[in-house]
Amino acid sequence: MNVVAVTSCPTGIAHSQMAAENLEQTAERLGHEIKVEVQGAMGAQNELTAQEIADADAVIIASDTAVSRDRFEGKPLVKGTVKDGVNDPESLFERAAELVEEGTTGAVEIDGEGDADAGDDTADEGAADAGASDASRRGGDREKGLFARLKRLFS
Repeated sequence: MNVVAVTSCPTGIAHSQMAAENLEQTAERLGHEIKVEVQGAMGAQNELTAQEIADADAVIIASDTAVSRDRFEGKPLVKGTVKDGVNDPESLFERAAELVEEGTTGAVEIDGEGDADAGDDTADEGAADAGASDASRRGGDREKGLFARLKRLFS
């Protein structure tokens, strides 16, 4: 499988870089091709080209910040956290492979626990181009996810 990925962290670049390295090592171990764009406070490194995105079978985003998904439209996309990229990159690849096999396009969110939730093709929460009603809906979904995670933590 040929994969493109984006990692991004709000506090700088260290965690983004760690996630990128783990995604690259996991791709090699699993026999996949990958190119990872790392976004941080200093901007983007190793930027993905339009051709690399077009050639990709799937997209992985391991990010704790808003990453626009517009350029990945029509591609199977798995969205997880930087923590997923650092600690469990295999689950991101497994889900991406499932989406490719199913012929699914659009985004699937990984909730930080390796569980997937269907998403949409729009930008992440907080993106400047999100419409008010769409943002409200996603905000409610995000709250439900947050409460579910907190409930699991304290159960």
